[in-house]
Amino acid sequence: MSVARFWRQQVQRYNLVGNHCRNCDEYYYPPRTTCPFCRRNGEMEEYKFSGKGELVTYTIIHSAAEGFEHQTPYVLGIVKLEEGPRLTSQIIAQPEDVNIGMKVRPVFRKLGESGDKGMLHYGTKFTPA
Repeated sequence: MSVARFWRQQVQRYNLVGNHCRNCDEYYYPPRTTCPFCRRNGEMEEYKFSGKGELVTYTIIHSAAEGFEHQTPYVLGIVKLEEGPRLTSQIIAQPEDVNIGMKVRPVFRKLGESGDKGMLHYGTKFTPA
């Protein structure tokens, strides 16, 4: 299997796929094998999130990690998806245009690259809805 195909087959990375517990009706991202509330009684099923959500909190990164300096400043936030789970993600917007409570939607973007050959990694970021 090629490296590119391996990364594309990580469904949750590219499609916001997590879990839903049919027993307690809770949603989880990233996916889990067991419901933390129901434990053995949980009935987990795969669930694809819409990606629509709300910005709960954020920070503006001015001093980035090596390799990301060209992107500063950028916004890193916690997004609460409509179904309930929260996740940390970059918010693609000018810092002055971001505010707590704003509605966001997912966008597919380059996350970074690694290795001598510059293997690219893609995933979900968010932008104002």
